Amino acid sequence: MDVLLTGGAGFIGSAVARRLVGAGHRVRVLDALLPAVHPSGRPPGLPDGVEFRHGDVRDRTTVEQALHGMEAVCHQAAMVGLGLDLDDAPDYVGCNDLGTAVLLAAMARAEVSQLVLAGSMVVYGEGRYTCAEHGAVAPGPRRTVDLDAGRFEPPCPRCGAPLAPDLVDEDAMLDPRNVYAASKVAQEQLSSAWARAAGGRVTVLRYHNVYGPGMPRDTPYAGVASIFRSAVARGEAPRVFEDGGQRRDFVHVADVAEANLAALEALRGRDPGSVRCYNVGSGSVHTIGEMAAALAAAGGGRAPVVTGQYRLGDVRHITADSGRLRAELAWSPSVSFADGMADFAHAPLRGV
Repeated sequence: MDVLLTGGAGFIGSAVARRLVGAGHRVRVLDALLPAVHPSGRPPGLPDGVEFRHGDVRDRTTVEQALHGMEAVCHQAAMVGLGLDLDDAPDYVGCNDLGTAVLLAAMARAEVSQLVLAGSMVVYGEGRYTCAEHGAVAPGPRRTVDLDAGRFEPPCPRCGAPLAPDLVDEDAMLDPRNVYAASKVAQEQLSSAWARAAGGRVTVLRYHNVYGPGMPRDTPYAGVASIFRSAVARGEAPRVFEDGGQRRDFVHVADVAEANLAALEALRGRDPGSVRCYNVGSGSVHTIGEMAAALAAAGGGRAPVVTGQYRLGDVRHITADSGRLRAELAWSPSVSFADGMADFAHAPLRGV
């Protein structure tokens, strides 16, 4: 299959490129080489046979030219992370939502009807919680007064009792709680509208916390794994926010690339106008504190320091139920938390 891979020079995108080429697909990469991810302004090494085009998905002419002769699109291009503050909002909306809209319009004109969209678990906001008295509940935004006092766990919105976190599935209500999350919801909705109007087929892969070799270095837009990994490399103790008890699902980039391959190859069998969402997680729940400790131990670094600091845009717990992806696309993760962190502790980071 001839595949246009947007953002294919990035951390996840380059891993997807390698996997698609390895499976025999012909890949054309379109990447803007944003400075936050590519400080050198040069693309990383891509597999032999990959055609690279430097360009922005927000530019209509560039996208139309990149789509020529393609059968499917794997859309990884996005600005990621929580960022600095609301001054970043125009960049998130521009890169993620306008870029997706330009791409989808061009796909409709070119009659390219197959799309794999890189989504994110951030669309769920806080994850799934259960109250002993009221059952499944959706906690409201965490309050500054509670966070300042070190009360990090969201209480039941009805009785104030402690809640038990649980896995969230793809049918959960979307509840974006920061600008990045809102832009990822918009990407999904734009893709759904395109599928209905153009008879397209869409698979959305909602990534959980992706880590692995080639992550960007510790910028405000990087994931927590690369921030901790960079601290270990500098001989510093990883600084863990809140109390370190935030639950996450850390999934290796190689497994995410495999999910993209499975999603792409299943698109042809889908009905026109259809959209299907999948969580992409390891199925193994760990806290951020555990991840920091595993990296520090594997890298021979200093033990993590729990700071009690917080960011208002962060959620407390969000972990995936990836059963749908396993059942429908025969995907399963191959890299364990222990093995993945041991390898990542010594893996090179991009821009370091």
